[in-house]
Amino acid sequence: MTPLPYRRNVGAMLFNAAGRVLIARRTDMEGAGGPPDQGVWQCPQGGIDADEQPEQAVLRELHEEIGTDRAVILGAHPDWLTYDLPPALLGRALGGRYRGQTQKWFALRFLGTDADIRLDTHQPAEFDLWQWVDLPTLADRNVGFKREIYRTLIRDFARYATG
Repeated sequence: MTPLPYRRNVGAMLFNAAGRVLIARRTDMEGAGGPPDQGVWQCPQGGIDADEQPEQAVLRELHEEIGTDRAVILGAHPDWLTYDLPPALLGRALGGRYRGQTQKWFALRFLGTDADIRLDTHQPAEFDLWQWVDLPTLADRNVGFKREIYRTLIRDFARYATG
């Protein structure tokens, strides 16, 4: 067991009007810049600042990572979901200061248009591609070591995947 703490974090499962979920490909993982079937994909997520409530943080993270906060919160997962970093990333990822993350996940409805999603508004960009996917297929994508978190969210946020 590592003595490192977990980082508090929020996750955004952003649903469009058709009930599909936004996922984006990370720029800092193998496969970035390649064909769309390569790389590691995830929903927007990020740390909670000391003076923020999770609801504020999730909208800020959307704006920073995908260039828009044109969304409303539909609901939140009742539990904080926690994951540990794989051993190869301990001491490297998350600034080397955390063993993993404990996350408050939110389901949000996207109120904008696809043109409102901009991956180039924050530098360095965290993502290089994005797409809408059907919720049940989310965990079939390469979501890396976060697969169990996504399986939980697929089950628990299914009620929001309506068009």
